[in-house]
Amino acid sequence: MISRILKIAALFFVFIFIVAGSAYLTLTLIIKSEDAVVVPDLIGKDVIYVLELLTDLGLNTKVEGSEYSAEVPKNNVIFQDPEPGSEIKKERDVRIIISKGPKFISMPNLEGLSVQQAQIILEENSLCLGEISSTYKNIIKKETIIAQVPSPETVITRGGCVNLLVSMGIRPRAYQMPDLKGLSLDRALPLVENRNLVLGAITSFFHKEKALNTIVHQEPSSGHRVIEGSTVNLVINRKPGSKDQGYLPGSQGGSLFRYRLKDGFLKRHIRVVLNSYGVSNVIFDNFIKPGEDIWLIIPRHNNATVFLYEDGDLIKTQVFEAD
Repeated sequence: MISRILKIAALFFVFIFIVAGSAYLTLTLIIKSEDAVVVPDLIGKDVIYVLELLTDLGLNTKVEGSEYSAEVPKNNVIFQDPEPGSEIKKERDVRIIISKGPKFISMPNLEGLSVQQAQIILEENSLCLGEISSTYKNIIKKETIIAQVPSPETVITRGGCVNLLVSMGIRPRAYQMPDLKGLSLDRALPLVENRNLVLGAITSFFHKEKALNTIVHQEPSSGHRVIEGSTVNLVINRKPGSKDQGYLPGSQGGSLFRYRLKDGFLKRHIRVVLNSYGVSNVIFDNFIKPGEDIWLIIPRHNNATVFLYEDGDLIKTQVFEAD
């Protein structure tokens, strides 16, 4: 009787063990299946799409680098690890390598474009902008690319540099700089303007042996070759502190901006900025001795504001209204 009871108890415990083991294995398989993810095929897919896909699957993307590939387009995946169909747990890394596209490409045609447009195209093709040379070309708009090296459709390696020749537009006329020394400003201005030159800074220096209000120095010097649009700077013989402005003709269409440096021992860096129509241009930028005067003629055909900086500090602001 006792033997029979023991057998029944043993069978009962075996049954309980089998049930418990089965439940444990079933629960383990369910939990394992919930944590496992099947790795998709990423080869040839765009890298942005791959990042979103792996994130949605709970996997981490680890970019191992990039390589040239003639078969896989640029910014698409050319290698993955683990392989497609592999089963891994969530939060694990998937390593990928991205294509840089073909190593050799056909050189794009940049002629007729601006430098800014060309630079965008070069960056898109993993090419760099090399040297930029300029020349006058009457029939081609300024800042337009005339030629390129390598030439269009040449096979070039990615990463290479491209040199450009850019048009400077119509060649300006050249003149021989006239001799302005000894002339008054009202006689010198027509000689400057008739050659399409620009009157720049007018400074003063006193020579006892020379006539007052006459030009004692000019830059460029007389006889030099100058092109239209060049700036002409003048030094006029004036006594320090003179308030007489008879040197300035009223018929030249300009107003006078004047600034005198305080006495001292050191030169000062003077920079004058003219703002007109919302555009700022530096019209004077030089070192001036203490006690010297700076005279600039400001056109009266439109409103303008002049800002004078001394050693980087704004010292004077003057507004000129159009006539």
